[in-house]
Amino acid sequence: MELLYQQIAEEIAQHIASGVYVPGERLPGVRGLAHTRGVSVATAVAAYQLLADRGHIEARSRSGFYVRALQAIQPIEPETKVKATPPRLVTGQAMAMALIKAANDPGIVQLGAAVPDPVFLPTQAIGRAMAQVMRTQRTQAAGYMMPPGAPELRRQIARRMSESGSMVSADDVVITTGCQEALSLALRAVTEPGDVVAVESPTFYGLLHVLESLGLEALEIPSHPRDGIALDALAFALERWPVKACVLAPNYSNPLGYCMSDEAKRALVRLLGKHKVPLIEDDVYGDLGFAQRRPSTCKGLAPRADILYCSSFSKTLAPGLRIGWVAANGARRERIEYLKYVTSIASPTAPQLAVTELLTNGRYERYLREVRGRYASAVARMSDAVMKIFPEDTRISQPQGGFVLWVELPEGTDSFALARRALREGVSIAPGPLFSASGKYGNFIRLSSARVWDARMERALLTLAKLV
Repeated sequence: MELLYQQIAEEIAQHIASGVYVPGERLPGVRGLAHTRGVSVATAVAAYQLLADRGHIEARSRSGFYVRALQAIQPIEPETKVKATPPRLVTGQAMAMALIKAANDPGIVQLGAAVPDPVFLPTQAIGRAMAQVMRTQRTQAAGYMMPPGAPELRRQIARRMSESGSMVSADDVVITTGCQEALSLALRAVTEPGDVVAVESPTFYGLLHVLESLGLEALEIPSHPRDGIALDALAFALERWPVKACVLAPNYSNPLGYCMSDEAKRALVRLLGKHKVPLIEDDVYGDLGFAQRRPSTCKGLAPRADILYCSSFSKTLAPGLRIGWVAANGARRERIEYLKYVTSIASPTAPQLAVTELLTNGRYERYLREVRGRYASAVARMSDAVMKIFPEDTRISQPQGGFVLWVELPEGTDSFALARRALREGVSIAPGPLFSASGKYGNFIRLSSARVWDARMERALLTLAKLV
């Protein structure tokens, strides 16, 4: 349940977004806000402080609170020549492992890994749920929860998916250890080593790790920074190469953050169906859109299509829980269930039961309503800072959900060299070539916005800007 000051802050944020209050305008004074809202001065101060923390407003000494004037954004533009490059084996992901190891160092400002800072996560609610599980289901939590996973958790996941348009049953759901394992199991279920897999470009480097480990060839399909994968390039690729699967994140892709329209999603499914190519739909960010309405899924729009739906609670509840799932039909689901067993026997039981508790009592939905606005604010604040302090010809993505920002640096910038130098200065970033099997995006970086905004963060961005 939102506290009163949070409700007031959300209403003011909506007024700012809709233009009721414009950049540079002075907001009502603290006492005036308290009087008109019928709240204490302390509550009014807390609401304004929350808005300031999220980057919507700023305090000016002896003057009051003002709507922040944001920098004009130069968006990343799509390539003029859209074409698919030949498939290739994925190699050279050593830099990604260095980035992953850096994520464990508390002395480094973590802008590289797409992992939310704990302040964005419902850690107290998770703690209470885990304590409840250990009080009431201690014996069950100590044993294996064999595939397909905890029955009530699968039922809750199926219910949530059905409410958002994907009509699946609990029997269709297999619990996995995060979305990474879900993607790996789905790929193993529909491919063999040496097969060609179509992926969006740029794409999540964790997917490229999976392809590399399975000996699969990646066929990169260019993606529009706002509209999603180029369907004409995908159609050309399907005609030319023996594609065995397509892996795609239609909702708030990592790193671009776009959300495909329903029309484009239906066209994608029709195109893949025509060529009898299964779609592995990665929807790990689907719950984190900035709009009030959750976007549809390809599986929901085309329930009879050959779609293996993958997601997890790693980006919403907590990455450490390691609870994900695959939803698939019939023989596909049976194959994934078997592969899950022979790979890791089962996912941890206690986290499954704790997530079930959070879904059952409604805490998860309440948390989502709160955190979506916080992520939107975090991305806006990061975007504003990058446009303000980075070189003039810097361009950035305009994500519609999630919490990562894709940044195009001036031509000639070597983002690998930049990442190495930044790491020596105590700042972690993700260089662009990690997001391509062919090493493209040499002058791009990805930044995570889900960080505490404090003096340490500001110094890190200034350091990065100077290195650029």
